[in-house]
Amino acid sequence: MKFEDYRISEEIKENLAKMGLKRPTDIQYKSIPAILKGEDVLAIAQTGTGKTAAFAIPIIEKIHKGKLKKREDGIRCVVMVPTRELAIQISEAFQNMAKGTKVKVFGLYGGVEQDAQIEKLSKQVDVLVSTPGRMFDLYSQGFIRFDRVDQLVLDEADHMLALGFIKDIQDLIKKLPKYRQTLFFSATIDEKIKKLAYSLVNKPIRIQVSPKDPVSKNVDHSVAHVEMDDKRFFLERLVKENPEIKILVFVRTKVRAERVKAAMERVQIEALTIHSDKEQSERNDVMSKFRSGKSHLLIATDVTARGIDIPNVDYVVNYDLPDDPEFYVHRVGRTGRGKHKGKAVSFCSSSEKELLEEIEQFVSKPIKVLDIDFHEYEDTIDLSANHDEDWKGLLDREEKAPKKKKKKKK
Repeated sequence: MKFEDYRISEEIKENLAKMGLKRPTDIQYKSIPAILKGEDVLAIAQTGTGKTAAFAIPIIEKIHKGKLKKREDGIRCVVMVPTRELAIQISEAFQNMAKGTKVKVFGLYGGVEQDAQIEKLSKQVDVLVSTPGRMFDLYSQGFIRFDRVDQLVLDEADHMLALGFIKDIQDLIKKLPKYRQTLFFSATIDEKIKKLAYSLVNKPIRIQVSPKDPVSKNVDHSVAHVEMDDKRFFLERLVKENPEIKILVFVRTKVRAERVKAAMERVQIEALTIHSDKEQSERNDVMSKFRSGKSHLLIATDVTARGIDIPNVDYVVNYDLPDDPEFYVHRVGRTGRGKHKGKAVSFCSSSEKELLEEIEQFVSKPIKVLDIDFHEYEDTIDLSANHDEDWKGLLDREEKAPKKKKKKKK
């Protein structure tokens, strides 16, 4: 079934076509009809499966066609998200899908001056996409009203719980009308998520699109055993041997992000960083440069790992292994999105082997190991110009080579 066959407005169909969306993904196919009918939905789906369009399309349709309760003004739908970057991305997606319709969308988040936001909120806003902090700040000042909301969407709900936003969610529920449609979207589900979900939704349609392997089949992911002090040499080599590809590097802390950037600059490699210490305008500029391809190397903390759709990321590098195994899945999910293929490599030091074991337990299988022999390792550190095997060749060779049997020690 194609989107052109759906009973939705022509304006939305045209917008979807311009965005290159012709057929619904599994989560969209299962969610859209239920949301159009007014059902509460509890949806569990991997990152990169098209969750945003799964709820945005029917919400825009219902508001545009006046299928929600008729009201003169006021916010009709609140989409609550955990990060500023996600608020920006989802509001832009809504706006692109809503072109030519009556639906007005606004992304609200902190890190920027509030005066312009207050001015925007004084006009008609149908869909508010927001992070908790700025939303409750402006609510407390009397600039936001929730009494006319028909729909609530909680996106990346598991991440919101991980970041400690459960009280914010509960506070928001108290301010919303009792009779509303609630849509709960999460990449993972456990007892905490389930308990929260069923406290918010009313007889929901449960939709789960979660294969046994939480890592997308489009992502070829592997691990290389590299000591902590040597990681910068291997990242340098990967970048220099692949100057035109887009590489997203994840580190554990803000300080590490800046140190890795400095290490790259010492070897004449330009890099950008993104983390919570940066002003929102700077973060927006960084994301814009990386998305457009003006910059090919972005070093990030996990602030960008959840839900951010960056086109054509060729490689993800886990410079540091994450403390939380779930973050591994969300990090490597920044590549191989949609129908595109991608690669991810993790640098695992001796001190991180326990983290690697936890990740392998979470993904239910061992991660492919890239064997680097002693001479190759030393050549990388010495930055040997005579070494003619690049990382892409190493990855490809590893895929094709038969597994070697380990020799027993005498």
